[in-house]
Amino acid sequence: MRRIYDSGALDRDDEDPFRPGTRDDDRTPQAARSLPMKTLSDALAPTWLRHRAISVSVTTPAETYAVGDPVPFTVEMKNALPVPISVPTRSPRLWAWAVDGHPEGSHVPETPSQDTGVLEFDRGEWKAFGRTWHGLFQVEGAEWVAPDPGEYTISAAINVEAPVESGVYDETTVEIR
Repeated sequence: MRRIYDSGALDRDDEDPFRPGTRDDDRTPQAARSLPMKTLSDALAPTWLRHRAISVSVTTPAETYAVGDPVPFTVEMKNALPVPISVPTRSPRLWAWAVDGHPEGSHVPETPSQDTGVLEFDRGEWKAFGRTWHGLFQVEGAEWVAPDPGEYTISAAINVEAPVESGVYDETTVEIR
């Protein structure tokens, strides 16, 4: 669009409302630049307040599932404050879920990343993630086993140092029959 205005190809007339007027070549910004959310959050809110502002909840559509059936669940996170919040995380993986303490239903340990990340929330923002536990536990690289009938806890947390103590953790229990 700028090329059309700069080329002089348009007939300009300040009196006719259907023709463009003279172009103002003043290139000053029309609005103040905004600061990045992380900068504002770091400057205004201590870490404990940012953790307290975020709520995490885990829900499943049913409480009972058959052995081997997939278990869908939803993880919701909400910023309760009317200001943007950023939460520094221990790795680029911003949040994680687990079944009975096993990350993503796997008994196979993974090597943690040394990088950090930041989970950002706008003011009052909700984030919802749908995941599925396929009703199996990974015991080796390609070996998966069905769990015994019983109760299993599905949990989710923001990837911070102590999520339970920080309040950025939730869990729900399902029964496998």
